[in-house]
Amino acid sequence: MNTQLRLHRRTVLGRALLAATAVGAVSRRVAAQAPATEDRWPSLAAQVFDGRKLQDGGAIMAIDAPYRAEDAALVPVGLHSLLPADDTRQIRRITLVIDENPSPVAAVFSPSPASGMRSLSTRVRVDDYTNVHAVTELSDGQLYASARYVKAAGGCSAPAAKLEGDPIPLGTMRFRQFPPAEGDAPGLREAQLLVRHPNYTGMQMDQLTRLYVPAHFVNSIRIWQGDDLLLAIEGGISISENPAFRFDYRPNGAGGFRAEIKDSEGRSFRQEWPAARA
Repeated sequence: MNTQLRLHRRTVLGRALLAATAVGAVSRRVAAQAPATEDRWPSLAAQVFDGRKLQDGGAIMAIDAPYRAEDAALVPVGLHSLLPADDTRQIRRITLVIDENPSPVAAVFSPSPASGMRSLSTRVRVDDYTNVHAVTELSDGQLYASARYVKAAGGCSAPAAKLEGDPIPLGTMRFRQFPPAEGDAPGLREAQLLVRHPNYTGMQMDQLTRLYVPAHFVNSIRIWQGDDLLLAIEGGISISENPAFRFDYRPNGAGGFRAEIKDSEGRSFRQEWPAARA
């Protein structure tokens, strides 16, 4: 190869490298100047809470959730009251919001004033990296917002387990009562309600038909202790399949518990259980 041809090729290669470097530099400048991802929370909060003022809830409610979830379709979320024991205010309602989910309002929990409830937990679907907000309404009428960031993706479209041919019928419930444990709040007990239901989101694809499975989910739960309502829950597609809710409560001496649930297809289910001995 002659000297002139080698010099020509070096010149062409050098120009290509300079061009690539310039493009890379421009790309980096553009990326640096690009606006940050828009925070959905301000507009979302205004819509969900009808423009009501939200105060900082860092001293009101704590959110326990993994920073990076192992399974986006089964993300554990715990809510714990931070109100001092001598605070006379009570929790009237907790709205759990997953900002980046297709249906952001995951659930609304309404404990009865007599329940004494200070903590509850469930499992949710998370569709993208997101803030999870818990907005607590206290008996003083004020709203307090707490937040927790969770890294997970694809939870709303993750395949759900098939229930066809399952020996456990749709709507079957299990109610567990836990004995007092060290560290529990004085006078409170814990219980858990488990519900057999796929909680289809409408975003999951049937792997055989390649068609989307219609949404079908639990949207209303009422848990009673004797004749006293303990907890009312309004749910949606962001609650994981086979919903599970664990909560604490103050025993009232009643002889049993019952739960009544409804789903988005209008089906109703009801079960009762005897109270465990203290």
